[in-house]
Amino acid sequence: MNFNEGEIIYINKPYRLSSFGALAHIRYLISQKLGVKRVKTGHAGTLDPLATGVLILCTGRATKQIESLQRHTKEYIATLQLGATTASYDMEHPVNAVFPTNHITRELIEETLKQFVGIIEQVPPSYSACKINGDRAYDLRRKGKEVELKPKTVQIDEIELTAFDRMSMQMSIRVVCGKGTYIRALARDIGRALGSGAYLTSLCRTRVGDVRLAQCIDYNHFQEWLDRQNIEQ
Repeated sequence: MNFNEGEIIYINKPYRLSSFGALAHIRYLISQKLGVKRVKTGHAGTLDPLATGVLILCTGRATKQIESLQRHTKEYIATLQLGATTASYDMEHPVNAVFPTNHITRELIEETLKQFVGIIEQVPPSYSACKINGDRAYDLRRKGKEVELKPKTVQIDEIELTAFDRMSMQMSIRVVCGKGTYIRALARDIGRALGSGAYLTSLCRTRVGDVRLAQCIDYNHFQEWLDRQNIEQ
């Protein structure tokens, strides 16, 4: 294994850790192992801090592949709370509005999900890494500024309802989608299409391209994995 020449590493990112934080820690461990100050490292596709799952890291010359890796199809498992929203459409912020849910049935959900399959227009969440005149949208929101983002064209190949609990008004979906899709925005739009509201309570990226979660290195045991590798300098 030659990290300077270039390696692609698949990590299972844990909950409440940013993609950059995961990248920085793994880069530090690899750099320490090689006895160098800093190994060139990048990630291919950001995961929100409250999301878990497949995160691709590239080292050395493999960082040139980041753009192509970002185009790979992704799969997610998401749980949505119906009947309420938050500012970020996940659990980073408290509930800011509640909506009726008595009319929501499994049949209504399954029929509603069909309208999100295919090429659709999606407005990214205002709490996102999208840039506005050089500033990150989430930085502007955290400073109390209003943010207006333009719709983006994204592709959703599959949406499957995997669970629905009418008592708690929670539903789980499996989503297969292309580059640039925000599952938080999808949750928001599903809630609206149901005549209610929704936000994410959990999100896991289970696949990128052909790489599945089971093939990933556990972030918390990366040092042990690294110690087992035959490394070329």
